[in-house]
Amino acid sequence: MHKIQPSPRLQMTALIAYAAITASILLTTPVIAAQLALERGLDAAQVGLLFSIEHSGMSLAALPALWWLKRVNWRYAATVAASIYIIGNIASAMVEDYGSLQVARAVSSFAAGSLMILSLSCAARHPNPSRAYGAWVLGQLVLGAICLAVLPRLYGHFGLPAGYLLLAGLMIIALPLARGMPHSNRAKPAPQGHAKTFPLLKALLGSAALLGFYVALSSVWTFIGAIGKSAGLSANASGDILAVATLFGIGGATTATAIGGRWRRAPLLCAGFGMMIVSMGLLMSDPQLARYTLAIFIFKFTWTYTLPFILANLAAIDQSGRLMGISNLVIGTGIGTGPILAGFLISHDPSFSYLLICSASIAALSLLLILSGRRLASSHPLTQSI
Repeated sequence: MHKIQPSPRLQMTALIAYAAITASILLTTPVIAAQLALERGLDAAQVGLLFSIEHSGMSLAALPALWWLKRVNWRYAATVAASIYIIGNIASAMVEDYGSLQVARAVSSFAAGSLMILSLSCAARHPNPSRAYGAWVLGQLVLGAICLAVLPRLYGHFGLPAGYLLLAGLMIIALPLARGMPHSNRAKPAPQGHAKTFPLLKALLGSAALLGFYVALSSVWTFIGAIGKSAGLSANASGDILAVATLFGIGGATTATAIGGRWRRAPLLCAGFGMMIVSMGLLMSDPQLARYTLAIFIFKFTWTYTLPFILANLAAIDQSGRLMGISNLVIGTGIGTGPILAGFLISHDPSFSYLLICSASIAALSLLLILSGRRLASSHPLTQSI
């Protein structure tokens, strides 16, 4: 008997909600880190280790997902992961010692990573993946901005536990949205005679492009404030620019969502990567206030504009969800690798020129990898699915 699939609208709502809630802990890291130091007396090393656990837990969730994505009903998986996330955040609010908090955050972040993988895979199955991934990014940015505004006030009145309880409460509200996940965990049947060799090669090229995108992105974004300081800008001026840049980030994701699958993806990707490389060029040679501001606004806009189309490109290769699960691990690896690479380059060139040139080159290489994969699809008669 054919099982009724959720409507595209409910599916979109579910993937937006789960992605936004699970990503909010990482998008509000500066506020939470400051409160951990103030209220719990944690030093920089302890705070850093705690957020390393957060990142690692979300990334490592991709490994078991390679097994359960094909075997477990996604609605059931979403319900279980959301429930564990709720328990983990309630436990984080209740524990007192640092070791117990580490365990609670490890459990919560692993559940968050599983939900993020489900939302990525759900977007891949949506009738309009480009629009779904645009909404996926947009939801995270909007909730992240709201939490950045709300959390300091909550901390001022109720302390650190209020933040974790807020996340648990949001997930309790979103728990019924598990029915928005596809009931079947099987991908659409491949065309008869579809060759597996070429999709594997395309998957490798697409995953490498995603990794390069995040390495280039995180390496520059981590030291974006330091670039402004080196150019003589005050911390307040740089902070104000970064705050306004959040609006441009929302604008980029909104633009990608509005475009969806209406236009050919290759020109959209070229425009996004091109503008990102231009923004890195504008940061060269100690930019003054006007040039620095323009560079930040372009960088933030193109970051959130380009990502949905990169993810939609991957979704077109494999709708089973396994590739999107791997993508979660690739994203985590890129976010972790970028700052390490940046630190090495800056140690050899404090002017940031090496960093910006290398990041721009990696971004250009990522674009070439994506275009190569798409050209491979169009040139082979058995790979017309992209």
